[in-house]
Amino acid sequence: MARELYEIGELPPVGEVPAKMHAQVVRPDRFGEPEAAIQDEVIDVPELGPLDALVMVMAGGVNFNNVWAARGVPVDVTKTQARWGEPTDFHIVGSDASGVVYAVGPDVKNVQVGDNVVVHAGQWDPDDPKVLAGRDPGLADSFRVWGYDTCWGSFAQFTKVQAHQCLPKADHLTWEEAAAPTLTGSTAYRMLFGWPPNTVQPGDVVLVWGGSGGLGSLAIQLVVNAGGRAVAVVSSQEKGEYCKELGAVGYIDRKQFTHWGVPPAWDSPEWKAWFDGAKAFGKAIWDVLGERKSPQIVFEHPAQDTIPTSNFVCDRGGMIVICAGTSGYDTMIDVRYLWYMQKRYQGSHLFNDDQAAAFNQLVIDGTVRTTLGETYPYEQVGHVHQLMGDGALPEGNVAVLVQAPAPGLKDLPEG
Repeated sequence: MARELYEIGELPPVGEVPAKMHAQVVRPDRFGEPEAAIQDEVIDVPELGPLDALVMVMAGGVNFNNVWAARGVPVDVTKTQARWGEPTDFHIVGSDASGVVYAVGPDVKNVQVGDNVVVHAGQWDPDDPKVLAGRDPGLADSFRVWGYDTCWGSFAQFTKVQAHQCLPKADHLTWEEAAAPTLTGSTAYRMLFGWPPNTVQPGDVVLVWGGSGGLGSLAIQLVVNAGGRAVAVVSSQEKGEYCKELGAVGYIDRKQFTHWGVPPAWDSPEWKAWFDGAKAFGKAIWDVLGERKSPQIVFEHPAQDTIPTSNFVCDRGGMIVICAGTSGYDTMIDVRYLWYMQKRYQGSHLFNDDQAAAFNQLVIDGTVRTTLGETYPYEQVGHVHQLMGDGALPEGNVAVLVQAPAPGLKDLPEG
């Protein structure tokens, strides 16, 4: 008979599903900074639908959407869950995981109990008319982010996912290495290759904001693998050298510039100071490259502080592609540069199955190396997200051990 509850790091026999589980939970009555908002609770293990899988989580990846979920801004995530018939009184954070399949719904064909998997974060209704018509599920009306728009995130002993989210885990990676890169790497893959004709081509210059972070460190590798030239934007020489180790041709230290944020009105006397800063930043790109060549793609996610500069430096016919707004949402686009130079300002959100699988295969093949910066224990989920919210995390991606009893393990421990 199955036990009702196992403690963190205590592994049930494969296929044995307890009634209850530990989970790192956010509730609306404690929205706020992650350190206090995210707390361990014991709750019921979710029931599966016909196309669902239950994964015992060995490790989870840390992403900024968990910071947003904890703070309850820009949306109350428990309210968005109601659209899918999920609980509205709590939310389990986490949109990246590695683990072992412990149960599957009756209609699942692609995975079976005992499989070692990583989980990508894209969910959608399989009966959505756009999905049934063969269109990109990432543009379907039912598209949602597992662990953000949905309840059952990765920082729990078990997580409920749609089975199509499960991808093979790379054998050479530890649980924590495998947990960290899927969301950021697949997001970067869609940004760089999902918006033709503005996809990375050999020789293209790509400006990568936050080059040493979880998203940027993988974007640099994808650019280099496609034959492009990545120029990283960082906040220190040490982070810049890290980006060069990943293949960037060079870097720009953003702390050498002061023109960030929404610029003054274009017809005001103060605008020239901003314009001079943007021109100096553009020249810094040329200095890195050793030639007067501007970015064909600008890989964006800070948003409010950086979009005006990104728009200014992007090449004629190029694309500014953005997936987040970590410095704020109120961006400003000077449309003179946008229309006259025929640039593209493209939003990009998550990925579809094909894009996640393509990125995962690059990891399996060793073409892209994971960039794990540090690993934390389960008890510090709130703390590590507080560090992320405060901009105090180390370079690369960050993971948390959940059921993995120790770091460095690559398979389910025997016994």
